[in-house]
Amino acid sequence: MALADDEVLLREGLAGLLERAGLEVVGQSGNAHELIELVREHRPELVVVDIRMPPTNSTEGLQAARLIREEFPQTAIMILSAHVEVEHAMDLLAGGGSTGYLLKSRVTDVEEFIDALERIVKGGSVIDPVLVRELVAAKRVDDPLDEISPREREVLSLVAQGRSNAGIAKQLWVTEGTVEKHVHSILGKLSLPMTEDDHRRVLAVLAFLDTRESWSHPA
Repeated sequence: MALADDEVLLREGLAGLLERAGLEVVGQSGNAHELIELVREHRPELVVVDIRMPPTNSTEGLQAARLIREEFPQTAIMILSAHVEVEHAMDLLAGGGSTGYLLKSRVTDVEEFIDALERIVKGGSVIDPVLVRELVAAKRVDDPLDEISPREREVLSLVAQGRSNAGIAKQLWVTEGTVEKHVHSILGKLSLPMTEDDHRRVLAVLAFLDTRESWSHPA
């Protein structure tokens, strides 16, 4: 994998953590241009990148991620950022599998982080529930989300993380059958198709939330 972050101590620390977990880090970069060259040279199966990088510290990392996705669609991309930039990242997240977005401050369990990386390398999607809540918080009149119960909102956040029904059941200490009922209810209330494919479920949720975001910010 390749790492890109302008904070050298964080980048080195993350590289050491991943290597101790048995993952190979083929290179590191401190800016978006270096990352793109690194990916072109080594063709890593995974890229972990921050959004805000030099020279302007705005969305250079995200722009690099989009270019990498265009040139190397098989490369998994994990956005690891200190900032919630979900509106800017929505096209990348909804444009295909093997993509994730986690907030640095919320990565508190190494095993869960490694698991998230492995899931996106295998084609899944992982979205931090904080990002989902940011979009859910944007209300509109007659919002279908008003019909979703607090428990269903918990399930929705876990669906957006790319977790299977079995994984959600384990997280919430309920039966898998109960989770299936919640998922069926959620997708019904959101008028979304029922599917067992984890990535398609995430894309369905993202597509709905993206629509809500556009309604909340009319042109």
